[in-house]
Amino acid sequence: MFPDSRPDDLVPSRSIIEDAARILAAHTRRTPTIHWSGSNGAEAALKLELMQHAGSFKTRGAYANLLLRDVPPGGVAAASGGNHGAAVAFAAHRLGIPATIFVPEISSPAKVERIRAAGAQLIISGQSYADALVACDAWIAARRDDAAGTAVMPVHAYDQFETIVGQATLAAECEEQVPEATTVLVGVGGGGLLAGFAAWYDGRVRLIGVEPDTAPSLTAALAAGRPVDVDVDPRGIAADSLGARRLGARAFALVRQRVSRAVLVSDDEIAAAQQYLWESLRVVAEPGGATAFAALLSGRYAPAPAERLLVVLSGGNTSAVQFGSVRAVRKPMNARRTR
Repeated sequence: MFPDSRPDDLVPSRSIIEDAARILAAHTRRTPTIHWSGSNGAEAALKLELMQHAGSFKTRGAYANLLLRDVPPGGVAAASGGNHGAAVAFAAHRLGIPATIFVPEISSPAKVERIRAAGAQLIISGQSYADALVACDAWIAARRDDAAGTAVMPVHAYDQFETIVGQATLAAECEEQVPEATTVLVGVGGGGLLAGFAAWYDGRVRLIGVEPDTAPSLTAALAAGRPVDVDVDPRGIAADSLGARRLGARAFALVRQRVSRAVLVSDDEIAAAQQYLWESLRVVAEPGGATAFAALLSGRYAPAPAERLLVVLSGGNTSAVQFGSVRAVRKPMNARRTR
């Protein structure tokens, strides 16, 4: 649908996003929103995208790539911290396309299991997403000119036009469900989801990018005026989903003039947001999926009285019982025996 010779700064138009939304509608879920009121008087609509197929918003970008590009007989390959890989594996399985997924050693067992369950070939390589991406790119390059038909199509987790278009369909859905929103909080790793929201809303809302302070790719890019490498702590609680070393070039071209602010949150604040969502709302969010909400819950982002907030809970691939302090996860109490 889209030529590979597009300029890197091409902005997905509203009509392109709407067309993609119609195509993806048969393959993705329309996830719900719920209303939240905090003890400090803050209110927000929470978009439960963690209920999407394969457990995250990444499924939208995965389907956009597989349905809007020409996939070779050899199938597709992707590098991922976990969620993108699970999404590509899921979509490829549903469409009958071979898929090979590269993940780093830090990927959570929940995400690795989703990839395996979808039937994709799984290759664990390196300690970080960046390491897995290098291995994936080398694997694809080795098959690029193979006359035997084993060439494969790369599906980038965030720095690909179709990936951003797919994530923009989530923004379109959000506006349909919460048209009164004036401020949207979005978690940031490589920037694909934030870029999708920037493309769709095009300055019509206050867009806030939230990222872990252990992987500040957006903060660094905005400060430098261009994407730059940052030190990513592989021990960070959200490193397997928001641990990109550098913001995507396409993403930066979209967000640099459309994002109002970048907010950093700590691992403990993310863990507290996870625990709050479970204990108060019975919503199971993974660390990366709870990061945007952590900015609101912790007070790192303090809304003005007139703001109407929408917060994207973007992923739920985690173990439902592993909540608590990032320093020492609480263990469940043993049940008392009765005689």
